Amino acid sequence: MSPLIPSLPDDVTLDIVARVPRSHYPTLSLVSKNFRKLIASPKLYKRRSQLGITQHRVYALLRNRDTGHCRFYVLHRRGLSNRLVMVSSLPPVSYRGSFVSVGSKTYVFNDADALSVDCASHTVEPLPDMPQRMAKYPMPSKVSNVIDGKVYLIGDSFCHIEYEDGGSMNGWRKTVMVLDTESQKWEEPVMIKHDLRVGATWSDSVVMDGKVYMKGYSNRNSVVYEPEARKWEAMDEVLNSKNWEGACVVDDVLYYLDCSEKALRAYDPKQSSWSVVKGLDEFLASECAQSKWPNAVKCGAEKLALFFPKTHEGKEVICCAEIALERRQGGGEIWGKLECCDVVIEDGLFDMVECVSVTV
Repeated sequence: MSPLIPSLPDDVTLDIVARVPRSHYPTLSLVSKNFRKLIASPKLYKRRSQLGITQHRVYALLRNRDTGHCRFYVLHRRGLSNRLVMVSSLPPVSYRGSFVSVGSKTYVFNDADALSVDCASHTVEPLPDMPQRMAKYPMPSKVSNVIDGKVYLIGDSFCHIEYEDGGSMNGWRKTVMVLDTESQKWEEPVMIKHDLRVGATWSDSVVMDGKVYMKGYSNRNSVVYEPEARKWEAMDEVLNSKNWEGACVVDDVLYYLDCSEKALRAYDPKQSSWSVVKGLDEFLASECAQSKWPNAVKCGAEKLALFFPKTHEGKEVICCAEIALERRQGGGEIWGKLECCDVVIEDGLFDMVECVSVTV
């Protein structure tokens, strides 16, 4: 094989390319077949990680209303503005699936299978089969969250229950499965809790302070799961008092767009209190006046991306605002600074299913 750059050893070229911003890789891949292979090679991203120059990239899963297909799109800067660009090499997935990111990978849990999507090389690998109990009793409704590199897949499963008195019955029960993303193996045993069912009534779930918070459409169905102690508890009344949906966590603080009040709200679990992010009143009043079903995702240190649909020039579009966050007044106030706001999808045929942030 000929060298990537004739006058340089390939390992030197690798180090040079590893230092180039990730956004330039699509252009570099057009230089030659060898460069295209390098850009898709895991060793390039391993070297970037070793050099400590990884970047956050945001992926959105959009459902086409006409075809029903759910495809991956990447937030890509073109010129002075952002756009969502479909990743054609990645296959369609079920919009009913659950999605979560760990490092440079996104894990997809569909109705019948589970996939690992490498967002550096845009390749897909199947995950090991779920534990036998779940293969027999799948979860039609589920959420996934990550704590310390482990994916906690939580949902309802229809299973056969045997009681100590010898009786038995079939019914829906809460199930927790754990995937170790380092070993790529499911941990045993599967945990089933028989006296709790919330399932499809969840509106959102996040991780804060090592716990999984699951918000229900009905407040009585909002629960918290602590993996270390394998303990369930009711959600704090203050956190449960708001109908947060499409939320994200940045520096252990939960953020969501309150469409009814046109406010970006923040919940600090250490203070057990809600506040409104300051400095965004004019933007939210003008840009989000007609928005609904927003989605927020962390996109860097002290920064989030906010996706929201709106009507623009008579067309239904999807917008993305990048907001930098800053604590002031000794940490008592959170201020937001709008860095940009772009129309990222101009065709009104799409619905946002989920958005995730990866590190590549």
